[in-house]
Amino acid sequence: MNDWIQRDVGAVPGTPDTMRLMQRSDGFTIMVGKVELMSDQLCASERALATLTCERLRDRPAARILIGGLGMGFTLRAALDGLGPQASVAVAELVPAVAAWARGPLAHLFEGALDDPRVELRLDDVNRIIQEAPGAYDAILLDVDNGPEGATRRQNSRLYDEWGLKRARWALRPGGILAVWSGHPDRKFKARLKRMGFAVDEIRIRSNIDNGRRHVLWLATVEPDGIGAG
Repeated sequence: MNDWIQRDVGAVPGTPDTMRLMQRSDGFTIMVGKVELMSDQLCASERALATLTCERLRDRPAARILIGGLGMGFTLRAALDGLGPQASVAVAELVPAVAAWARGPLAHLFEGALDDPRVELRLDDVNRIIQEAPGAYDAILLDVDNGPEGATRRQNSRLYDEWGLKRARWALRPGGILAVWSGHPDRKFKARLKRMGFAVDEIRIRSNIDNGRRHVLWLATVEPDGIGAG
């Protein structure tokens, strides 16, 4: 079996860590330290994050979507496939190297998604973008870190605590959806979503269609009588 080789390294802002793009044969993975953040072989759950969300937005032909985390483009590609021509998708990516890989060694995975006129790529913290946009989005999709606990960047945890969920709710339109990907279950996070005024569906889905460990998706819809941003 071929060994993994390191194709490139990028700094993770706000941490001393680096993000590494690794390749073996024609397969790729992105890692921080020994933690695998994503792989082109295990991407079914990332696609489902967008597919299931867009199915719930069929009555909004001009839906405006925010995706937190560019990754290998699977969530973005699935969102574009599920949205109409009047929709728009903003993608927030904190690590400049990841954006460079999307137009370099990983371009074949993106299939031109970044050139779609519906897409705006912003090299910024998704947390900051959410705070700037009251009532701006029909859905916010978060595939940041490995879920509600910031495994690679402690600041990412702010997206998932009560303050972060309150700001996400503030940035969503009535009936909007906060969709969250996680590598593992988290009962406390699910309870926190409900406490902050979301109706929550928890979905377990394999990382690949036929095999792989089960990942968790939360599709949390803003309830009209839920807690406000304050």
